[in-house]
Formats: sequence, C-alpha cells, structure tokens
Amino acid sequence: MTAINNNEKSGFFKKLLDKVEVVGNKLPQPVTLFAILMVLVLLLSWIFGGVTVDHPGMKAGLVDAEGSPVETISVVNLLSREGIQRILTEMVSTFAQFPPLGLVLVVMLGIGVAEHSGMIAVALRTFVSKVPKFLITFSIVVAGMISSVAADAGYVVLIPLGGVIFMSMGRHPLAGIAAAFAGVSGGFGANILPTGLDPMIAAFTEPAAQLINPDYTVNPLSNYYLMAASVPLVGLAGTWVTERIVVPRLGKYTPEGEIVEETTEITAQERKALKWSLLSVAVILGLVALATAPADGILRGDIDPDTGVRSMQPFYNSIVPIMFIVFFVGGLVYGMVAGTIRNDKDVSNMTAKAMATMGLYIVIAFVAAQFVAYFNWSNLGSVLAVVGSDGLTAIGFTGGPLLVAFIIVASLVNLVMGSASAKWAILAPIFVPMLMLLGYSPELTQAAYRIGDSYSNILTPLLPYFPIVIVFAQKYIKNVGIGTLISMMLPYAIAFMIVRIPMLLVWIWLGLPLGIEGPIYYTP
Repeated sequence: MTAINNNEKSGFFKKLLDKVEVVGNKLPQPVTLFAILMVLVLLLSWIFGGVTVDHPGMKAGLVDAEGSPVETISVVNLLSREGIQRILTEMVSTFAQFPPLGLVLVVMLGIGVAEHSGMIAVALRTFVSKVPKFLITFSIVVAGMISSVAADAGYVVLIPLGGVIFMSMGRHPLAGIAAAFAGVSGGFGANILPTGLDPMIAAFTEPAAQLINPDYTVNPLSNYYLMAASVPLVGLAGTWVTERIVVPRLGKYTPEGEIVEETTEITAQERKALKWSLLSVAVILGLVALATAPADGILRGDIDPDTGVRSMQPFYNSIVPIMFIVFFVGGLVYGMVAGTIRNDKDVSNMTAKAMATMGLYIVIAFVAAQFVAYFNWSNLGSVLAVVGSDGLTAIGFTGGPLLVAFIIVASLVNLVMGSASAKWAILAPIFVPMLMLLGYSPELTQAAYRIGDSYSNILTPLLPYFPIVIVFAQKYIKNVGIGTLISMMLPYAIAFMIVRIPMLLVWIWLGLPLGIEGPIYYTP
C-alpha cells in the first residue's frame, strides 16, 4: 500500500530530496562550520588588511568614540600582534556576553517547567479539541504556529496529535500529521504570541546594524505586528492545501494491521490544573499591564523631552524576563495542581532537563560568538556591505525585487542549515548593513529573513525533527519515506511562500509598522 495515490509524483520528489540530502550531509556540523568561518575571517582579515572604503555615515555626520568625524572604514588584520592579543584576552568575555546565549537560556528555564509539568501539552490538546469540526484543520495549523512559544514542543506533541485527531474523525491520519507539521515548521516565526525566537533573532540583528550605526538598537518585538498578522493568512493557506490537495491525493485510509487508539481526552484534574495555570498567567500579565500602562508605571523610563512621555524602554528590555516568569509560574501552578510537581526537587529536575537539551546550543554559541566578534573586529562586514550596496545600486537591483531575492536566498540556505540563529549569525552581518545603506531598516531585513527561514523547513531531511515526523507517519502507513513526506509538504511550502512574500510587499507598500519600534525604512 502506498501513502499517496500518485506514486510517480512522489518518486520525483524522492529523487530530488535524496540529492539534497547527499549534498547536505557533506556539509560540516554547525560547530565545525563556525570554526571554519572563524579561520576564514582571520585569513581574509590578513589578506585584505588595510583595504579602505568611504564610511556611509560620513554624510550623516557620525563621529567615532573620540569625537572625530568618521570618514573611512579599513579592514583590520586580526593576525597582527594586537589582533591576536585581542582574540585571546577577550575570548571568555566574548562568549559570556554573547547576547543570544543568556536570552535563550533564561527563557528556556521557564519553558522547561511549563513543558515538563505537562501544561503545554494539555493546553495544546485543549486548543484543538474545543473548536468545531469544520475548523479543526485550521486550528491544527494555527496551533502548530502558536506551539513555537515552547520551542520544539509542537514537534513532539502536536504532530502526532494531528494524526490522532484526523483518524478519530474518520479522515486520513497523514493529512492531520501534514497539517500539524506545516504549522509547526512551515509557519515557523508566525505567532500571535512573543516567543524565544524574537529576542534571539534581534540579538543578532542589533550588532549587525551597529556596524553602520553604533547607537542602533533593535526591539525584540520589532516584527511582532507582521508575524501576528501572518497567522490567519498562513492558517487559511495551510487549510486550503490540506483540504484541496493533500486529502484528495491520500484518498481513503485503510488501517494496516492493528492500530492502537490513543485518547485525546483531558482528565478533570488536567482541566482544573490548566484553569489555575491560565489564571496565574492572567494575574502576571495584569501586573505587567499595571506596571506599564500608567505614565508613572514601574516599567516606564525617563521622560522624553520631545514628547513629555515616559519611555517604554524598561518594559521592552524586560520582555525576556517576563516571558520566563509567565512560563515558569504557569508551569509551576499547573504542576502543583495536576500533581506532576510535588516538591522543589521536581522543579529543579525540570529546569535541568531543559538545560540538558541546550548543550549543543551552548557549544554552537561559543564558536558563533567568536565568529561574530572576529567578523565585527575585522570590519569585513562593513566593507563588504559598502561594496555590495554600491554594486546593487549600480545595477539597479533594489526595492521589492531585492527583498524577494534575499528571502529566496534565505530559504535555500535553510535547506542545508537547520538552525535559525546559526544562519542569521552568518547572514545578518552582511545583509543588514547592506540593506541599511539602501534605506531599509534592520527590522525589515530581519522580517524578510524570518519569512525565508520558515516555509522551506518542511522540505529538508536535514531538519532534526524530519525523521521523527516520518516515524509518526509510519505508525499508520508502514512504507512512508522521504519522498512521501516531501510530496505531501511541498504544496504547503509553495502556498506559504506565495502568501507570505506578497504580504510583506503589501505591508511595505502600505507603510505599516512591522512591530513595536519596527520601522520599514532606515534614516541615518
């Protein structure tokens, strides 16, 4: 029995993805890749040391730390005496002060309690079980996008749940798995709630922008409006693909052997625990509102002399700690009521489990921090940005076509490099300054990257959870393989690309803010 009726089509996709897999497997692991890039930056700084270009901020009247006008940018040789001393003396501080490291680990402490207490799993099950049947597909896709607040929880909870729900409705379970996978991975980044990805990505964007403007800051929620507005659009696109393409191609499902029914029933104790958990979260959010909304609130800053209104910057800088508190308290209350947390040792173990999963990320963060530092110290990014922007301007490759090309480039890189932060750590120092020099804000470049980094996730076997999705599908159809899964997911990738790229272009045309402190254009 085949999973998809049009098996010759799935054969084409299988051959295509097999080639991608062969090429992708020849690439080094992220840790090795960053180590290679570190060496490459050192060599390039030595080869091009002394190369000088006019500073783009010269016309804007920028000055250096000593107050002298900024006129040129020169490539710094990091293999010189001073460069080697800086590399060795600042290696530890470079790692310890790497912005994404602390931001991600703090959020994951809270998420660890919420996830391992069972709160997140029950919340997801409640979400998809409380909607009418005609909205179930839409709700699964949307729930997949929302699940990114809990990092990878959606992969291990919602995707198999999608198959169970569809089978319980008498529909093909692979369609439910496909819809959930599309939301969790293909709709990555689109969310009505802030997630750990927001501060993580912004932490790479800000230092890249400071290559051009040392005082530039990037709000973690600078893409929030665009990403939140993408949720219903992606949800509708995912629903249409599921109902009009995937379900007809799969045909009627005939179980192979004995299928053990799984229950999605939520117990009375779980329901009670979730209510108390949500109440605690509501209380916290209410306290945050009380500390932010009043003009003299605790999370308001100094009075802006131009507007006479207190700054919101303390609140913006507190978003990550607030996210930690929300997840931690919500998970703690849930666990205490549900009985999954009996003492402080249980809480410690849950946070330890969360940190244990971050081991590889910490190693990647070390080498990524060194690479980013070397790249910044050498001025290679600034010089490359000036030369690149001049070249793009000379050939007239600007505006919408440039942004679309950048999105496509990001999506292609995504096929062979799975980590969103690792890719952005490489691309941001080049494209953020380049597009700033063309008048586009770092926040817009970041938004374009996040779109490109989403829809192609579901097409690559290099995605860490790709094999797990195949295993989930093989529970229902034994011979499901890469070709079967890709042939199901390719229509979602195309549909998400078709709706999200034009949406960004329309957003720019309307001049809407991308998020909180998220301008479209950059003004020196």
